[in-house]
Amino acid sequence: MLMADQHRGDCLGVDGHPVVKTPNLDRIAKEGVRFTGAYSSTPSCTPARGALLTGLSPWNHGQLGYGRVARQYPFEKPRALAEAGYYTQCIGKNHFSPQRNSHGYQSVLLDESKRAETPDFRSDYRAWFYSQAPTFDPDETGLTFNDYRGKPYVLPERLHPTKWTGDCAVNFLESYAKRDPFFLKVSFARPHSPYDPPERFHALYKDAQIPKAAVGKWAAARYSPRSDNSNDIWHGDMGEETVRNSRACYYGNVSFIDEQIGRILGALEKRGWLENTLILYFSDHGDMTGDQNLWRKCYAYEPSARIPFLMRWPKGLLDEQRGQTMRGPVELRDVFPTLLDAAGIRTQRQLDGASLLRLVKNQGRGWREYIDLEHAACYSPRNQWTALTDGRWKYIFHTYEGEEQLFDLTKDPQEMNDLAADTSAEPKLREWRSRMIAHLEPRGEPFVSGGKLAVRTKATVYSPNYPDRAKG
Repeated sequence: MLMADQHRGDCLGVDGHPVVKTPNLDRIAKEGVRFTGAYSSTPSCTPARGALLTGLSPWNHGQLGYGRVARQYPFEKPRALAEAGYYTQCIGKNHFSPQRNSHGYQSVLLDESKRAETPDFRSDYRAWFYSQAPTFDPDETGLTFNDYRGKPYVLPERLHPTKWTGDCAVNFLESYAKRDPFFLKVSFARPHSPYDPPERFHALYKDAQIPKAAVGKWAAARYSPRSDNSNDIWHGDMGEETVRNSRACYYGNVSFIDEQIGRILGALEKRGWLENTLILYFSDHGDMTGDQNLWRKCYAYEPSARIPFLMRWPKGLLDEQRGQTMRGPVELRDVFPTLLDAAGIRTQRQLDGASLLRLVKNQGRGWREYIDLEHAACYSPRNQWTALTDGRWKYIFHTYEGEEQLFDLTKDPQEMNDLAADTSAEPKLREWRSRMIAHLEPRGEPFVSGGKLAVRTKATVYSPNYPDRAKG
C-alpha cells in the first residue's frame, strides 16, 4: 500500500499532465488499472486516514472534518490483516493519535514531519536524522509545514524525508525473511508542503511550461485577497511567478517520490515477488496549488478532492486486461475491502467501501453511481460544505451560506464555470440537489430540515459514530 500526502489527481504523466514526469507510477497504471474518478471524501489528512483504517464513509467512521483519528475503531485494516497471519509493517506518515498508536501495525517507522503532540515524542526519521547530522537542522530550508512557497532542499539529498522513507521501504523488502506474508504500508509525507525537492528535481521543472492557475469568475473576487499575512495562507492571488515556482517545487516532490516508487518496484523484482504482490498507490487528498486562488486542501474542488489511484495485481489474482482505465467513482473507503478480498478474509461487518478487484472483474457493473464528499469548517466558518460527484458532474452545497455550485466536469474539468445559476442547467441542479437531500436525510437536523438542505453555521467535526465521541 503505497501512498503520498497531498498528491493531486492530475499530477501524473499517465493522467495527461503536460509537464509532470512520473514514469514509475505510470508503469503501475500501464500494468494494472488507473481509476480516473478517484476521490478523498473528506479531503484532509486525518479523516482520510480514518477512511483507510475502517473502510467506512465519513458519517460512519465519525470524522466529518479535520480532527483526531480515533484511538481505536471496532474493525481496523492493519489489525484485521495481522490477525489473518500477515506481518504488518508501516513506514512513513501515519498521523494517528497518540502518535505511537499502532492500530495493529506490528512494526512502525514513523515520519511525522515536525508534529510532536507530546514533549517526549521524536519520530524515527528525526531520530535517524540527528544520528546522521547532529549539528544540522531538519527544517533548515526555512519553509513552514503549510507554506505556499517553494524552495529547493538546502541539505544533502540523502537526509530528505522522502529518501529516508524510500530507503526504509527498500531495506524492508531486501531483508524480509519471515515465513509470513507481509502487508507493507509506505506513506510519503510529501508532496505536502514544504515544497522542498532536491535541487536536481527542482531543475527538472524550473524552466518547464508549467500550467497557470485556473481561476473561474466565481472565485476571482472571492478568493483573490490573501487570507492573512503569514506563509500558511489558505487563499490569495499570489501572482503568476509565485504559483509557477510553487508548482515547480511541488512537481519536483512528486517526481522524487516517483523515483522511490521505482526503487520499491525494483526491490520486489529482485526478490522475485512482483508477480506475487498486490500494489495500490493513492493519496490522502490533493492540493490546490493556487487554482481558484486557493491553497492547501479541505475543498470540494478537483485539485483538492480528486486523487491519483492506481492498482497493479499479481498474475493469477485477476485475468483482466492490464493498462485499462475505469471511470466509476472510487474512494479511500475502498482500500480496506480490496485488501480483505485479496487476502481471502471474510467478515460479517458492514463496510461502506467495496473491493476494487471486483470492480475490475465486473467491468464496472453494479458499482456505485456517485460518491459523497464533505468537510466541516476549516480555515474559516465559510469553508464548510457537502458535495456529490460521479466524476462527470459535481454538486456542492456550502452549508454556512446555503449556496450551491454545479460543475460539468466532462466539459469543464477545471471547474471554471459554475452552472448553479444557469437556467438551462436547472433540471440537472434539481436532480443533484434531490440526491443530496436523500443522502443527508437519515442524519436529520441540522443537516436536513423540512425536506430541504439546511444552513449550518456551526461546524460538526465528529458524527455520533465517532468512537472517541466523548473525548472529541
